[in-house]
Amino acid sequence: MSTLLKPKPVMRVRGARAEGPSAWMVVPALAFFLVFAVLPLLGVVFLSFTNWNGLGAITWAGLESWRTALTDSVTLNALIVTLKIMVYSLLVQVPISLLLGVFTAGNQRYRAVLAVLYFVPLLLSSAAVAIAFKALLDPNFGMGPGLGLPILAQNWLGSADLVLFVVIFVIAWQFVPFHTLIYQGGVRQIPASFYEAAQIDGAGRIQQFFHITLPQLKYTIITSSTLMVLGSLAYFDLIFVLTAGGPGYATRLLPLHMYLTGFRANDMGAASALGVILVVIGLGLALVLQRLGGNSRSASQLEGA
Repeated sequence: MSTLLKPKPVMRVRGARAEGPSAWMVVPALAFFLVFAVLPLLGVVFLSFTNWNGLGAITWAGLESWRTALTDSVTLNALIVTLKIMVYSLLVQVPISLLLGVFTAGNQRYRAVLAVLYFVPLLLSSAAVAIAFKALLDPNFGMGPGLGLPILAQNWLGSADLVLFVVIFVIAWQFVPFHTLIYQGGVRQIPASFYEAAQIDGAGRIQQFFHITLPQLKYTIITSSTLMVLGSLAYFDLIFVLTAGGPGYATRLLPLHMYLTGFRANDMGAASALGVILVVIGLGLALVLQRLGGNSRSASQLEGA
């Protein structure tokens, strides 16, 4: 009887592939990526070495377009503005979305209702949000004069000292709900036994937050921060509608500068060079943030628990 109950050994064929036909499933996604991502990027790289006004013939220019893009003082200013928006967005959005995510992760019914209501701004388009805030912040017909509050009746979008902070506020208003949802999901993956053990040891809410919640949200924070950083390189529509890069060059970030160089200055070569620079910056920042998460890309959030 004992011999009958023994499991039969599994015969393995040397050289056989375990995945079978599943490897072919990546072909459509790979083809889509090549056609709509790699080929356009190669085309932009080619255009960055040419002279083209968008309508006439394309002529080879070597490094002339790169010299035009890199020696322009407006390009340096656009890069600085982009970095400022990136840093300020991280400093504002990370703590707010983290705290809101921890708060809305509770099981109380009213927290679920608040989470749904707070997610509404993300459903609006960036252009619609920019139009709404542009009307509200109008110094003559906006919210300040309408409510009779002189402190709100300032030239928010016309002052170089205020406009950048207004842009950061509008960006946070629209995108904090998205990152709140990410943190909410991360907090709900933390086992309740961690907090129960901490309560038995006498740890309070603040101690639990710093010693349990934050360490367990390490990879969630890195993911959210990566999305924030890459999103800072794509704030074109919101800023274009809200300030058009003004006043002066105060909010003319790199994507907007690339658009204005290509479609208003009719210099597609320099605009393509700016596009390549934008891609390189985005890839570099994404790799740096991913390295902060450690060498293992598939590491669990509960690693070391």
